[in-house]
Amino acid sequence: MRILLTGAFGNVGSHTLPDLIRRGHRVRCLSRLSTDHRAAARRHGVEVVWGDITDPGVVARATEGVDAVIHLAAMIPPPADEQPERARAVNVDGTANVIAACEAQPSRPRLLFTSTFDVHGHTLDRPPPRHVDDPLVATNPYTEHKIEGERMVRESGLDWCVFRLADVPVLGVRDPHPIMFEIGLDNRIESLHADDAGLAIANALEVPDVWGRVLFIGGGPSCQLTYREYLTRLLAAMGVDPLPEEAFSTAVYATDWLDTEESEALLHYQRHTFDDIAEAIAKSLGWKRRLVAVASPLARSTILRLSPYYGGST
Repeated sequence: MRILLTGAFGNVGSHTLPDLIRRGHRVRCLSRLSTDHRAAARRHGVEVVWGDITDPGVVARATEGVDAVIHLAAMIPPPADEQPERARAVNVDGTANVIAACEAQPSRPRLLFTSTFDVHGHTLDRPPPRHVDDPLVATNPYTEHKIEGERMVRESGLDWCVFRLADVPVLGVRDPHPIMFEIGLDNRIESLHADDAGLAIANALEVPDVWGRVLFIGGGPSCQLTYREYLTRLLAAMGVDPLPEEAFSTAVYATDWLDTEESEALLHYQRHTFDDIAEAIAKSLGWKRRLVAVASPLARSTILRLSPYYGGST
């Protein structure tokens, strides 16, 4: 099958691309040019159209002759909160460009669009899990964009499916950001191993029953935690001790546990637990984890300085 993959070298795309290649698909990637992206393209030996999802001409050229489009490219928080106009151009206008390019093809490709479980708003006051037919409530620019993108996809004349992904942690060390302190520790959050996200997406191309559907894609019961558990265990994987509760907002955040029974029955993708996610992050550090463990107090102090709520001793 000839496939266009947008966002091919991002967090989810980098775990989807190898699975598509292993299955023998002919994959074309649409990506902005960077040294890392060029190296990844060479490593996988894939065709790339270099350019921006906001450029209709680039998107049209990338879409020519493909059988399916997997549209992963998006600008997510915190950058989406910090640059809402740029985020809208990528998330909404870019999706419109993809739809228009697909509709213009003599043989219209199928379109798989990735959204987020955050589109259901603040639901901590309701018993879990969330269901895909729960109300949609935008809480920030990103969720507003994804809700609009879902609507455009559903109203298109294409054969489509929408995957609302749970949280997909990067399987490596990320720089801390103040947004981590804006989530109340009692919030529920569901994670998804990046390999499982890629597997679900690749499997979808071979499962007729997913098309015309909106599905939650999450890690399942073993990946359902409170934010307190989630953050404590990820920090521990990096050799950093837990952070004090007073460093965090008590605000409700737009995350929750999901009903993934149907998607798992269709796609058979839930292969990893949250322990596997934490182990992969720890493994990514290699020998450096020993240094992190020694420097844990300094690392913890550096992270805490990002909290607008904390002024005490570390």
